[in-house]
Amino acid sequence: MARAAADPEVIRDKLAAIVGDRRVSLADTDLDAYSRDMWPRLLIGLRAGEKPAHRPQVVVWPESAREVAAIIKTANSLGVPVVPYGAGSGVCGGAVPLGGGITVDTKRMDRLVNVRREDMLCHVEAGKNGERFERELFRRGFTFGHFPSSIYCSTVGGWLATRAAGQMSTKYGKVEDRVFGVTFVTGDGEVIKTDGLARAGRGPAWTPLLLGSEGTLGIVTSARLRVAPAPELRVFRGFDMDDVQSGIEAIRRVMQRGLKPAVVRLYDERDTFINSMSILKSEPREASSEDRERFGPVPAPGDGALPEITMSAGAEAPRSTSLVRFAGRLVSNKRSQRAIHNLGREAMAAALARPRLVNAALDKIAGRAFGRGCRMIIGLEGSRIRTEVEARLTFGEIERAGGRDLGEEPGLEWYRHRYAVSYQMSKVFRTGAFVDTMEVASTWERLPALYRAVKAAIARHAFVMAHFSHAYSDGCSIYFTFIGHAPSTRESERLYDAIWRDGLDATTRVGGTISHHHGIGLLKSAYMTAEHREAMTLLFALKASMDPANIMNPGKLGLPFAGARL
Repeated sequence: MARAAADPEVIRDKLAAIVGDRRVSLADTDLDAYSRDMWPRLLIGLRAGEKPAHRPQVVVWPESAREVAAIIKTANSLGVPVVPYGAGSGVCGGAVPLGGGITVDTKRMDRLVNVRREDMLCHVEAGKNGERFERELFRRGFTFGHFPSSIYCSTVGGWLATRAAGQMSTKYGKVEDRVFGVTFVTGDGEVIKTDGLARAGRGPAWTPLLLGSEGTLGIVTSARLRVAPAPELRVFRGFDMDDVQSGIEAIRRVMQRGLKPAVVRLYDERDTFINSMSILKSEPREASSEDRERFGPVPAPGDGALPEITMSAGAEAPRSTSLVRFAGRLVSNKRSQRAIHNLGREAMAAALARPRLVNAALDKIAGRAFGRGCRMIIGLEGSRIRTEVEARLTFGEIERAGGRDLGEEPGLEWYRHRYAVSYQMSKVFRTGAFVDTMEVASTWERLPALYRAVKAAIARHAFVMAHFSHAYSDGCSIYFTFIGHAPSTRESERLYDAIWRDGLDATTRVGGTISHHHGIGLLKSAYMTAEHREAMTLLFALKASMDPANIMNPGKLGLPFAGARL
């Protein structure tokens, strides 16, 4: 294992000779910023004002594959680690520089090089921001079809490194399904391309070996990706299902009939209740006929701006308007603001100290107040005629499975606010609690058991709710959201670790996969062997071949690491 023993000034001078002085930094502000991604476990310490446990020695911003190759060769000669960094939106600690060394930020490699209409391919550099990428494609009449919640703060390279999934993966597939080939710099500084002039029909497929490697084998610098025509029509629908089991069965029937909805989301009873009771929504607006026929690739309002979060009663609480206005006047007073904030912290702490009771109580309240089971959102898009026909078939299949049609508004409401939820999590941290998501998956046969096992495992420690999304003909993903609280930073970290330990143990026990699309990073590294077993020897061999000095992103993906961990 390479150790970061070289003097930072020496590293900086050698890197400056490659990229110039202005694209290398030793500044403490940069080293702190690149010490982490958005892994919630690290945010617990950050909230308490703690300094990061691991920092890079140097940060560098290359602009080409040639510069990346030279940087990696320099790192080999100095014996220091290299950690690739996209936009830092990962939630598993994949960008934490455990061994120090050099953090390589790819965001200056951000060109959409070309779009080949006749081949339905585009060539894009790895540092391209996801939202900007989709906008540029849409202006040319195409879509990549990849819409993760992090689209505003993630990069194409990050998607490829973690094999990400977007909100419309049921139609377009996960990101690895859209890749024709990549340009990749290995751990010894060799630049390779995996596509060539024509699609190979024989021999090994090289591209899949590199996708999902999270920087442990090298760095993706650009990719040739498959694009699709921008949709002519988008159709949404909301349904109420009696329970989770009937909702799962409806989705399975739709998928195994060969239908391809873009969006499939089934919320369990708790998630349905929490969403329906929320008053923190974007200001509602009428859906115009143009909205219904052809939404842009991003939600209104504005030119791609995030929805403005306002205090609004929403459609399901019309009589609360005066209360909301009163609350707005109340919080304009600073003393009242502090009092409300402290009251909120105390109430959150008291409730989450008894997670079993909170989970059970919410189940009873949801059943008595609404008695409507689970909400399902379905969305389809594509060419006009095909989408109209497929929508009728899809909605009919759901109704035959017991779904009650609620019209288009629930689907449009989800679409307008589909990115906003990721930006609400900071509010939970400000109360002194923490929030995270656990995305697991399995085949249809095991899916109900996976849901029950993981939900029960987490519920011992925290409030938990779930929704099902990213559905395919053979199975589906489950996305658990949990909120926990403990009196101190160390106790919060221990609680957080216990939630993940018990949740992933339950996943492995029933035969599910520990990660559908968030990646492995540090968070799930210890579970790689339990899931992949003998296949880990292939990963070890690939690591030894492509990164013989073992300098690339040490400590991730369950690969050997001799240094200190968190």
